Amino acid sequence: MNKNLEDINKYICEIQKKWADGIISIGKASIENRDVVKITETFLNELYYFDNNKILFKPTKASNIQFRKNKNEFLSYFIGHKRISDEDVGFALEPWKEITFENYDFSVFENFILSMGNYFFKNYKNKITKVEFSFGYIFDKTENLRIVFHHSSVPFKKQ
Repeated sequence: MNKNLEDINKYICEIQKKWADGIISIGKASIENRDVVKITETFLNELYYFDNNKILFKPTKASNIQFRKNKNEFLSYFIGHKRISDEDVGFALEPWKEITFENYDFSVFENFILSMGNYFFKNYKNKITKVEFSFGYIFDKTENLRIVFHHSSVPFKKQ
């Protein structure tokens, strides 16, 4: 990979914005009774690299079937389409008003980039949910940064 760290950070911020905007647009589409399956499939195809391999995904709100790896399982989690778990009520259907990323840092390993930090989901009642993330990315054949690993969890709370 012939990209400097500043460029890589820019690519990461761009894909994070696309991801946040995509999740928000899915929720809006649901409210407007538009085809959320088609919109979500487009979102997944543009941001995740299913063409190359399976994607490892640990959704935030999943404990019964806590890991996912294919597009159908992602659709189940994000919009409740062909549910694989009773927990899959459609995370992206919240709807979310705003999603912001707070990056801790990133590392580059040849053509694999790993980033981690927090993201914040604000709903229309202005309730903010803090979630921890780790994303793994690679550049596809057309030099678009794509997600190949996604782990998301609620922060630990001491009991």
